[in-house]
Amino acid sequence: MLIGLLTAIAASICYGTGSVLQAVGSRKSARREAAATARTQHGGPSLSSTAKAAMTWEFMVGTALDFVGFALGALAARLLPLFLSQTVISANLVITAVLSVKLLGIRLSRAEWGSIAVVCSALVLLATAAGAEGSGHTPLATHWWLLVVSVVLMAGGAVAVRLLGARAAILAGLLSGLGFGALGVGVRVLNGVDPFDLGELLADPALYAILIAGCGGMYLHTVALQIGSVNGATAALVVGETVLPGAIGVLWLGDASREGFAWMAVLGFVLAVAGAVAVAWFGSEGAHGVEPAEETPAAVPERVG
Repeated sequence: MLIGLLTAIAASICYGTGSVLQAVGSRKSARREAAATARTQHGGPSLSSTAKAAMTWEFMVGTALDFVGFALGALAARLLPLFLSQTVISANLVITAVLSVKLLGIRLSRAEWGSIAVVCSALVLLATAAGAEGSGHTPLATHWWLLVVSVVLMAGGAVAVRLLGARAAILAGLLSGLGFGALGVGVRVLNGVDPFDLGELLADPALYAILIAGCGGMYLHTVALQIGSVNGATAALVVGETVLPGAIGVLWLGDASREGFAWMAVLGFVLAVAGAVAVAWFGSEGAHGVEPAEETPAAVPERVG
């Protein structure tokens, strides 16, 4: 349990730091090309503008941290119940919010700091209440369903951001979270597959669900960072990454809390999600600090949520 918790915390730090660095790179790229900014407002970012954002050094370092976080998160999903591992990993919102104060010039309100405190308290409750993780053994049909759902979610998200443009920021964040959640579920259902048996591994549809959900989730999160606020996008990601995977882990994969601590697990889970949503909600209610002016006179004010 302790190793799993430490692994999940390390994954959370990697993801949170990576999100802020990717946001810095995305905004730097957007400022360099006025046309890209116009496309963001009317038709969503183009693939070329997204690719240009990915070529900044900040974005590349952030992406490298995401890959490290992915590996650590996959290990945590095998060592902990999904409702705990996914929630701890999604606490990268806290890392994102704190680092955005320094790197993006954002000023957080008291309500936002209070919401972050709620998330941290909820994680303590979850860690206290968590029991042993389930085996993750499921019928092959479940693996196929996971693949189909992952394809539909990621493809649908890509179409939605093209049609809705800047209005799709929260949706893109939510769908990226569902992608990362599907990734965690896929890692768990692969528990019964021998990782050294390459033939068996390549024949399992859950492997392709992991790849599609992971890559699609990363793309949608990048888009959300381009067209929306970093904390708002991350808060939406938190909801998608925790609620559905946590429920699947309990209902179908055998995850459970310690005996007599179910109420604490439920309370911690609800508070964690509510706290993440509150960061986005309070962030959208008022003005916040802007990015440092020396970047460019045309810098767009950054808002939280």
